[in-house]
Amino acid sequence: MAAVTLMDLTHTRSSQYDICVKKRIGEFCALTGNGSQEPVFIIADPESSVGTDRFARSSLQEMFIGFSDSPQVLCKSSLSAALYAFKQAIDKEDISNVKIVTSSRGRGLFQVYQELLFTSAYNFEYSIMFDNLSCDCCPPGQCTADAERELSTFLQHLPALKGDIAILRSSFISDCFGHGFSTRTGGISYISTLSSLNLFCNPRRKDSRAVVAENLRRLGLQAGFHPHLFNLIKCNHASDVWVMGKPAPDSYDGMVTNQVGVVIAAPGADCMPLLFTDPVAKAIGVAHAGWKGTLMEIAMATVNAMVSEFGSRPADVVCVIGPSVGPCCFTLEQDSAREFHAIHPDCVRHIDSSRPYVDIRHATRILLERGGIKPEHIEDLRIPHKSDSTLCTSCHPELFFSHVRDGLNFGTQIGFVWIK
Repeated sequence: MAAVTLMDLTHTRSSQYDICVKKRIGEFCALTGNGSQEPVFIIADPESSVGTDRFARSSLQEMFIGFSDSPQVLCKSSLSAALYAFKQAIDKEDISNVKIVTSSRGRGLFQVYQELLFTSAYNFEYSIMFDNLSCDCCPPGQCTADAERELSTFLQHLPALKGDIAILRSSFISDCFGHGFSTRTGGISYISTLSSLNLFCNPRRKDSRAVVAENLRRLGLQAGFHPHLFNLIKCNHASDVWVMGKPAPDSYDGMVTNQVGVVIAAPGADCMPLLFTDPVAKAIGVAHAGWKGTLMEIAMATVNAMVSEFGSRPADVVCVIGPSVGPCCFTLEQDSAREFHAIHPDCVRHIDSSRPYVDIRHATRILLERGGIKPEHIEDLRIPHKSDSTLCTSCHPELFFSHVRDGLNFGTQIGFVWIK
């Protein structure tokens, strides 16, 4: 598998910086046998003389005799900026294996950034050198706090990608609730299938929790909620519902509350984010419904939790079905498709084919109506100004992420709601 080496030339005594750099490079070249076929990146201290007439980058690069390519020198305004540029560079080449050559003290700081800026989709190996050349380092707790602040500040100043944040809203939901469905524009996620307002950090994907947190902060500013009050469903494609205020299950695809100001949200990237509001009992719910959750009736399980916990009546509950994959693009094995056909024949197209097309949105509507939700209280959200066009996530790459369309490293949009 492709790999890359990141050489740390920071955290040395400034009065000896030039000598330290040359000695570190000499030690590294000796360790690698004066040559490497793998790309090498160098992170230099922004306050050093690297890149100046005193210590030109070209002179530094010439020290790597025998290497297949000259190392790339990252002398940025901060370690956050340098590591972000490094991540962009290796993501462009789809490299996931990283060796970091640093000191033992430097390793602690780099591991903090590893947790903030990378996921377990990357493999890190640390090679400890240069301990005799290292400066004093801050205590671990202070390093973590400082790194988090520095990285957060850096990310906040990055320009938005793919335009401005756009939020879809429903006229069915009362003004006593705040709500919306995110689209994919206006965030800072740069990997193509995650760009740009990805709102879910999955360890197997390459968007870090720091980037997702910044995307969420920007969405909150636009929508009118604070990220500290934000709660996202922990999906398991099942029918468990968490009543906020009670002990939370390990995973749950539904969530309900009557707490004012608390934002609850459901993810979706082909699966449906469902919003439930009851303006009479002043209660709300959200659900994540893929095809498995739909068959397990997660939608009505969420409504039933509102009924049992907050005194809601199904006839008062409003449900909005958010963006999801449509029957134009979603197929299942015939055995699973027949379960949808049993709900209603209109939920399946070409039932006799090996992979029939399935309409999870229509199945959800039917199951909600059977559970006592009024038909006029259910909205299948549409594209603004295109009332005849449903929000198929796979069909609209300019608006939505899609697992069906984009593969395993896909982004996620959300539906969210709170009681004002």
